[in-house]
Amino acid sequence: MKVIETKIPEVLIFEPDVFGDHRGYFFESFRRDIFEKHTSEVHFVQDNQSKSGFGVLRGLHFQKPPFTQAKLVQCLQGEVLDIAVDLRIGSPTYGEHVAVRLSESNHNQLYVPRGFAHGFAVLSDTAVFSYKCDNYYNPRADGGLIYNDPAINIDWILTPDEIKLSEKDTHLPSFDQINCFEYKYFR
Repeated sequence: MKVIETKIPEVLIFEPDVFGDHRGYFFESFRRDIFEKHTSEVHFVQDNQSKSGFGVLRGLHFQKPPFTQAKLVQCLQGEVLDIAVDLRIGSPTYGEHVAVRLSESNHNQLYVPRGFAHGFAVLSDTAVFSYKCDNYYNPRADGGLIYNDPAINIDWILTPDEIKLSEKDTHLPSFDQINCFEYKYFR
């Protein structure tokens, strides 16, 4: 498995070694020893899965302290543009984001540490998306960041007419209103 650094050092791409032949393919999708060598000791406690159609944008979501979550995400079917935004006040990459295409053909996974907002947009007809989380979801700690905030300037690839949001995601706060993540607690 290859580990690829992004412009935000804590956000990593995990690219598996895929072995294929006429029968199909095989790869290791998770190895704790490799994962922890490049991140930290993480114990995943909850797996989530979603299925969405073209243009669906889910995010940008996070869990507020003390219920923050790190996630290891992948696209099992189709293709998505996956986004991680650094919300850690005082971080050298505060306000920056990483955008990565995840798909069933590249089998890549993205590690999104605690202190980041996360979201994705579906680029294929449908997409099945998987999340491994290191903390349980707490509805009282649910938080989010509006997807089109000019302060972050994310190119979602899709046109505004193609984007489909949940009602909740249309009313999320702007970047400058989020102040619950101090860098010193997320190093």
